[in-house]
Amino acid sequence: MHLVTSKDGSKIAYDKVGQGPALILVAGAFSYRKFPQQVELANLLSEYFTVYNYDRRGRGDSSDTQPYDVEREIEDLQALIDEAGGSAYVWGLSSGAVLALLAAKKGVNITKLALHEPPFVVKAEDRKPPKDFTRHTAELIAKDNRAEAIKYFMTKGMGAPSFVVSMMRIMPGVWSKLMAVAHTLPYDAALLDGYMEGKELSAEWWSSVTMPTLVLEGTESPASLRHSAQALANVLPNAQLLSKKGLGHTKKLDTKKVSPELTVFFAANH
Repeated sequence: MHLVTSKDGSKIAYDKVGQGPALILVAGAFSYRKFPQQVELANLLSEYFTVYNYDRRGRGDSSDTQPYDVEREIEDLQALIDEAGGSAYVWGLSSGAVLALLAAKKGVNITKLALHEPPFVVKAEDRKPPKDFTRHTAELIAKDNRAEAIKYFMTKGMGAPSFVVSMMRIMPGVWSKLMAVAHTLPYDAALLDGYMEGKELSAEWWSSVTMPTLVLEGTESPASLRHSAQALANVLPNAQLLSKKGLGHTKKLDTKKVSPELTVFFAANH
């Protein structure tokens, strides 16, 4: 384990494997650097890249200076890129893709960007979370009601059926890991605030994200995720859409299908 200090003094923990150009992995909600699929993906990519697999603030071994602000998470990613030599490739999954995208918009030195099923809601007819989703998630955590926050985030935010949450409660080791990072769910909600209302994306808003970008979606994924991926590929100035069976992440990330696609994209000359 390594530590890097972010701008506000938070200590961000990361593991580093492989050799080659720097590639930073940005996890989504509930995930952290020791999450099995995160470790698998880092190891598979390490044959070609120096992979930085980190704990987003408040998770795992990273600290969590309050109050939270999306800007602080962007600064965390900047600190890792500085640690990696000043520029890096970045892959983000789900809310981690949103974080990576916002960092790119802010001017963080990302040389190539892979956005994996960012959970924007861009069509009015797609399922949307409640209007007070961000506020209510924060309120549940403020009351230390972690179990209810997990259920609310998964069902109302991610659209999972209630029985999935019930199953997770009885799966060995699963619920305790969810509970350990539940206090960071308001952070993921904050990242998505304003982007889940069923509105079209603005090409002008994202016009500064000019680096080569790969947007990934699984053909088996929910319609809202697919619409989001397609919309982003259309509005980003230098993006391509990769739509393929097995790239979805809502059930389980298939690292053996994802890693070759990322390798081809990041290793290619643009």
